Amino acid sequence: MEQSNTLQRLRKRLESNVGKAIGDYNMIEDGDTVLVCVSGGKDSYTLLSILIALRARAPVDFRLIAMNLDQKQPGFPAEVLPDYLAKLGVEYRIVEQDTYAIVKSKIAAGKTTCSLCSRLRRGVIYRTAKELGANKIALGHHRDDIVHTLFLNLLFAARMKAMPPKLLTDDAAHVVIRPLAYCSEKDIARFARGMAYPIIPCNLCGSQDNLQRQKIREMMADWDRRYPGRTEAVFSALQKIVPSHLADQALFDFKGLRPGADPAAMDGGDLVFDPPPLADSWSSLPVLPLAALGS
Repeated sequence: MEQSNTLQRLRKRLESNVGKAIGDYNMIEDGDTVLVCVSGGKDSYTLLSILIALRARAPVDFRLIAMNLDQKQPGFPAEVLPDYLAKLGVEYRIVEQDTYAIVKSKIAAGKTTCSLCSRLRRGVIYRTAKELGANKIALGHHRDDIVHTLFLNLLFAARMKAMPPKLLTDDAAHVVIRPLAYCSEKDIARFARGMAYPIIPCNLCGSQDNLQRQKIREMMADWDRRYPGRTEAVFSALQKIVPSHLADQALFDFKGLRPGADPAAMDGGDLVFDPPPLADSWSSLPVLPLAALGS
């Protein structure tokens, strides 16, 4: 496919971001077998494309296996991904599992299906990874997904928790990696349009308008329109955690803090009462009540 200069520049930026994320978190090592989960959406298509390109010139040797879970959704074009992956020349596995029927039988009409659907998909992915001997599982979550997850947990679950670039599975059998962690959704969407990927929409949950995640997306989109760079700033903050200026007693010994202690233990010192560097640019941000995000 002949690519325009704009698309080539975009590809280089994405490849650079993915390469940096892989290096920063040591996501892929020599001899790894990486199971790349491909849903048929823009993110997973981009992930697979970039990993294939990077593998060709990587300093380490690793194997890629693309995997798609056919959930038996009505109207799902089952031939699209096998045809695309075969033409791409990548090793792949299509797994057929009727998780759609399970979700529909367990979740009442009008209720969000993402939680159960995600758990079922995760189980199938982990099982397939074991069958294929994959030690790494690559998912297509990007920087915006990570930031949105932080706010979801903060506002709806009262937890300071996001979506890590690298994660050990509960059974310690696999490492989950998110190579698109440094990539913006905007760049990925532009790249996917330029590459004309055969996008497959998710009819199970993608069209639900009552998702809390969608409310967070709208909130962040509004902030980014008003004050460009907010998503980048929040993601950067996730990489610069200061436990001594939060309140988690498991992360910092607040009880043991006494006069005369080493000031270096308080990373950032007693600047807590000083205005933050971004105070001026944030001073006119609208205060968004929780009610606006739904319950």
